[in-house]
Amino acid sequence: MEPEGVRHRMVEVAKGVRLHVAEAGPEDGPAVLLVHGFPDLWYGWRHQMAALAARGFRAVAPDMRGYGDSDAPPSAGSYSIFHLVGDLVALIADLAQPQVFVVGHDWGALVAWQLCLLRPDLVRALVNLSVAYHPRSSEGSPLQVIRALCGEDHYMCRFQEPGVAEAEFALYDNSHKFKTVFGMRKPAPPILPKDKTFFDSLDSDGTCPPWLSEEDISYYADKFEKTGFTGGLNYYRCMDLNWELSAPWTGAPIKVATKFIVGDLDVTYNVPGVKDYIHKGGLKASVPNLEDVVVMEGVSHFCNQEKPNEVSDYICEFFSKF
Repeated sequence: MEPEGVRHRMVEVAKGVRLHVAEAGPEDGPAVLLVHGFPDLWYGWRHQMAALAARGFRAVAPDMRGYGDSDAPPSAGSYSIFHLVGDLVALIADLAQPQVFVVGHDWGALVAWQLCLLRPDLVRALVNLSVAYHPRSSEGSPLQVIRALCGEDHYMCRFQEPGVAEAEFALYDNSHKFKTVFGMRKPAPPILPKDKTFFDSLDSDGTCPPWLSEEDISYYADKFEKTGFTGGLNYYRCMDLNWELSAPWTGAPIKVATKFIVGDLDVTYNVPGVKDYIHKGGLKASVPNLEDVVVMEGVSHFCNQEKPNEVSDYICEFFSKF
């Protein structure tokens, strides 16, 4: 359920685009920007917001564009990484603090990495969950790499054609969808045979995970009933566009002080080559001020909700150093 003391407001971040922003903690406290992924909302950070507020931080968690109570531009091209980073830059300006702390998860981690790459002057320190930073490579676009590693049946390939994933998602009620996604435990990226939908392919029986309540599931179900999933899916549809537009940053490192956290059952951690990249120097070379890597045993993708106290402590302890 929503923690006590959460404030809600709308912030205009681009022409015709307003983000719904949830906040907790003292307004004059150091700001922590919490950036969610797919399929999530500001609500996914509710535990961290309470923990940060209790320690004197100003926790700021937007619904990203296309999600929840934020605006959803109709064009898929309006969801590029530069649009998303621009939204955060505008939100930081609205906070009237010269720098903020940043935490990202899933797509939110990708956006947070890019914020640190493009505007490191705005970020005091970073904690990212689940998705490691890989500098842009000139050897191939993200979808080319995914097809080479996993073939055409990788779920990100299925998400590319507008309307296809939406039609599959419409076959199930929202409560079932969220129980299934949050219940994933198989440490491997979802592969979708042609005769199966995204949800049929997940290793989840559709029961509510023990770390969520039925009220939590209802919150997600109600919000996505209003918006649908197209906004979030459009992030995936801009993957190759992002690669094309980011050529000037090929090979560029991220120099912001960083902590990285991932569950050992997370699908992202079990992509071929990722463990070696994280633990054998690749991530440290790409993020030279990486101070710590935490691998949480027996924890899957949504670690900030599955292990809220531990993740909150990691975040608060790291940021308190600064």
